[in-house]
Amino acid sequence: MFVNDFENNNHSLDHLNGTPWFVYGCTIELDTEYRRIALFLLYLFVFVVGLLENVLVIWVNWRRRHSANGVLFCIINVSLSDLMVIVTLPFFMMEVTMDKVWLWGRFLCKVTNLIYVINFYSSSFFLAFMTLERYLSLTRPSFPAFFPVVGRQRWVLCGGLWMFSLFLALMENVHVDLLEWDEPGCYMMPEHNFTEWFVSVAFLCLLFQFLGPAAVIITCNVLIARAVQSAPDVQDRRDVWLVHVYSLVFLLCWLPYHIIMFLMIIDDLDPYVLSCNTVEVLYFSFSVVQSLSLFHCVANPILYNFLSKSFRNNLINIVVNYIPREGNEGCVAAATKSNASGGDLGKQRKLSNTSTSQSDIGS
Repeated sequence: MFVNDFENNNHSLDHLNGTPWFVYGCTIELDTEYRRIALFLLYLFVFVVGLLENVLVIWVNWRRRHSANGVLFCIINVSLSDLMVIVTLPFFMMEVTMDKVWLWGRFLCKVTNLIYVINFYSSSFFLAFMTLERYLSLTRPSFPAFFPVVGRQRWVLCGGLWMFSLFLALMENVHVDLLEWDEPGCYMMPEHNFTEWFVSVAFLCLLFQFLGPAAVIITCNVLIARAVQSAPDVQDRRDVWLVHVYSLVFLLCWLPYHIIMFLMIIDDLDPYVLSCNTVEVLYFSFSVVQSLSLFHCVANPILYNFLSKSFRNNLINIVVNYIPREGNEGCVAAATKSNASGGDLGKQRKLSNTSTSQSDIGS
């Protein structure tokens, strides 16, 4: 997370004859008070809904982690990644409320930023690997899984993705610190070569967090949709458009953020390309699109879990087990009937894992 730096720092670095360049020709006035209210409400919504969804997903899927295939293993890691982002949101909610004042010290300034950025990358990495694993399991069943059920390969690859996310996060986090100006604030402020650092970090973010995963997700989902569409035994054509929804949601969450980032890179490299009003809108909207990108923490559990019949059945079975015995006979019967109907449906399909609901594989 590029913490509080752009609006405050970037404008102060460019001068024309000793006068800040942006005072010339700026006619737009943007209401930051309404933005603060909107950001707080967005953070609050993502925190409450995302926390509930991801805790449920991890709770249900963790119980069958030892028998889980690669897709389900990726789903657990995606939810863990999203959950770690969510638990840092109360700090940012209070920061927004107090207009970028940071009251929790230098340690939490660096740690919350590090947690945010690690999971900023890891969520996209695991989504990309999950989609690739899904494609290979449908079209090339004999191909060895990236995340096999047994063996060290699963944990080595999983640990490698988390370590790579940590490495990319440290590129930014080493320059994040608590700075005492009029009020204490948590900023990314390199002592030297601010523009070079910002452009480098933003470019790495664009490449590894968005362009690479998006290429894998969109390509594999298109190929999955074609495979499902050509399967004669699949009658539920919902699966064809559902995979395109996966790609669309990823783009809607991250494309606006990276467009703003790209324009900010251009502005840093040549401050006179964009007009003053355009630059003001860019820096005003950055925190808005950043908060909107967090909706992936709400969308992922719905798309990859709650739309899955196997996940819903597992959730019902787990809940039923916690109901007192004397009152759950009807619930058990309903759950059993649901599982039986799911089994009958599976028998009707020759291509049993053609369904594109991500967590249905191997369930």
